[in-house]
Amino acid sequence: MDVTQPAGYPLDPFPHYEVMRTTAPVFQDDRSGSWHVFRYDDVQRVLSEHATFSSRMGGDNPSGTGQLFAASLITADPPRHRQLRSLVTQAFTPKAVDALGPRIAGLTDELLDAIAMSGSADLIRDLAYPLPVIVISELMGIPAEDRERFKHWSDVIVSQTRTGPGSEIQDTTTSEMVEYFMALIDQRRSRPGTDLISSLLAAEIDGQKLTVPELLGFCSLLLVAGNETTTNLIGNAVLCLAESPAAFERLRVEPTLIPQALEEVLRFRSPVQSMYRVTAAEATVGGQQIPAGAPVVAWIGSANRDGEQFQRAADFDIDRSPNRHLAFGHGIHFCLGAPLARLEAKIALEALLTRLPGLSVAPENELERMESSIVYGLKELPVRWQPA
Repeated sequence: MDVTQPAGYPLDPFPHYEVMRTTAPVFQDDRSGSWHVFRYDDVQRVLSEHATFSSRMGGDNPSGTGQLFAASLITADPPRHRQLRSLVTQAFTPKAVDALGPRIAGLTDELLDAIAMSGSADLIRDLAYPLPVIVISELMGIPAEDRERFKHWSDVIVSQTRTGPGSEIQDTTTSEMVEYFMALIDQRRSRPGTDLISSLLAAEIDGQKLTVPELLGFCSLLLVAGNETTTNLIGNAVLCLAESPAAFERLRVEPTLIPQALEEVLRFRSPVQSMYRVTAAEATVGGQQIPAGAPVVAWIGSANRDGEQFQRAADFDIDRSPNRHLAFGHGIHFCLGAPLARLEAKIALEALLTRLPGLSVAPENELERMESSIVYGLKELPVRWQPA
């Protein structure tokens, strides 16, 4: 049995992480050969020391969805990482993101208009999923009729159960995405728009245009990172607050506390639970010697519950300060879309508190976690409220 991850991706993996931090904080899985790191200081180091812990994926000949990300930001090391990141930074600056606020608020209201009078809904299906998908699709210039396919591909990529590497489903998804994005790139070459893909096509690094693999990498990364994190942040926020009614009531009375409450959600139920690295050189972590070329999994979800870093780490506390969580990563790969995810979640939570009085999770339903060790989110979140 692989002791690094309990079977079935349970809703509460955090006691398991605690066991690993205590008994095997740096652990090698004999079956895969991967090394797993669980303590805050070690996870932060693995995420930060890019010269030792490289972000390259699958070596020099990636297969499966690795093809899509082989030349993307998330799998690049300096100096190329710095060059690639500079191309999209402008689209995600606080100023650029703030300019999206009215559109995000309008979309949120439209989605809530459809359910407000019903008194019950699946919050993932009706708000947390469509909102970020629409936002990132519009930024990329994806036609509205393609959003469902867009979301399906994203779900397949983050799933670790249904679609192991080399699986038929994952290979099909990779082929479909490559074909779709290649057609979209060709279309934007001949008819540029104001979208992000058009901007990337026009961009140059040292006088050179982006390569096709780099363009595919950007498209694939924006697809997944642009919606999975935010969907799960919204869903996880409602779940955390439903479990803490006093905190939920405080936010209703003092909505200015929502940003700090979201930071605690990011720590307590991190949308991204783990990140992959490979050792570029031999390294010693937690007293364990890890050889060069070894896969390393940094467990963000465990680091954010480490009692050595956070007092009362197992408690959800919206007053927590400081809150140096690693939910968006650390170092040069800190999530570029963090301001957008925070803004979307803030607007969504404000609207939920205002428009759905008495919001609570329906107690008769058993909640299930998404089938992924990479992300933490719910398949469904049935909620109810008192319709106006």
